[in-house]
Amino acid sequence: MQRLSRKLLVTGLATAGLITAIANAEPPQQHLLIVTSASVQTQGMAMVLGNAIAGQGHQVDVLLCDTAGDLALKNAPDERLKPNDVSPAQLLGRLQQQGAKVSVCALYLPNSEYSQADLREGIEVATPPAMAAQMTQENIRVHSF
Repeated sequence: MQRLSRKLLVTGLATAGLITAIANAEPPQQHLLIVTSASVQTQGMAMVLGNAIAGQGHQVDVLLCDTAGDLALKNAPDERLKPNDVSPAQLLGRLQQQGAKVSVCALYLPNSEYSQADLREGIEVATPPAMAAQMTQENIRVHSF
């Protein structure tokens, strides 16, 4: 009987320790990719890394500014990159499928020939206050490309 009581005590302590560890575990890291480069290879690498990060269970959001905003268009450039014959816009679509929130900079549309109707489904126009709030969160990492 004493052996059973000791076993239950040890099991109870182990369970309590596991619950404490889960409760104290940090939430998945969040990442914001800010892409401004006109370079197709740089845009592609940003999307490749974003997909790899999302594949590891992290939240990834994307802010597209300047020429990189063209990736958000329904008729986005389709320049394919080796070795997988995929465009940055296609890789961005994969990120969206993994739950990434994608936005264009607030200055992109007013300073281009495009309107919100030209953006692909699910892509929003960022507001400076919302982006500033996201960029200053403790659990977010900001990456610029």
